[in-house]
Amino acid sequence: MSQPELPPPPTPAPDWGRAYTAPDLTVYYDKARCIHFAACIRGLPQVFDTAARPWIQADAAPAEQVAEVVRRCPTGALHYALKNGPAKSALAEPTGPTSIEVRANGPLFVRGDLMIAGAQGSVRDTRAALCRCGASHNKPYCDGSHRQSGFEAAGGERINTG
Repeated sequence: MSQPELPPPPTPAPDWGRAYTAPDLTVYYDKARCIHFAACIRGLPQVFDTAARPWIQADAAPAEQVAEVVRRCPTGALHYALKNGPAKSALAEPTGPTSIEVRANGPLFVRGDLMIAGAQGSVRDTRAALCRCGASHNKPYCDGSHRQSGFEAAGGERINTG
């Protein structure tokens, strides 16, 4: 049985968050989806520096390098749009089969060609951290509330990897 074809990726939308523009790319940050996993900070501390204002200096590294680090963000809080190049947005990322990583005492990290239904409607994305504790104020996304709620559950599993 063939799967229905999804529509083409949308152009960068205002709901991607605040834009940080450099000559060759724009990085978008959605604060509501960030759970401070810090893959961006570890990946390019000269670009993602929480002590600087603004905290994202999109021109502090080559555009392709910034885009690669943005793709490491497991929550989808970061997106990008390149001025030139093969990837026009984070939604053009290679996704492969959908995978779900169960984090110990935390969210479900989901990657793939995703259609996420929430209170504000459906969103197409490639990365998301979904709430598993039930305490998030930004459902279906994790907002880090599991830390304050005392949520405990095993993790470390990867499921639906093909």
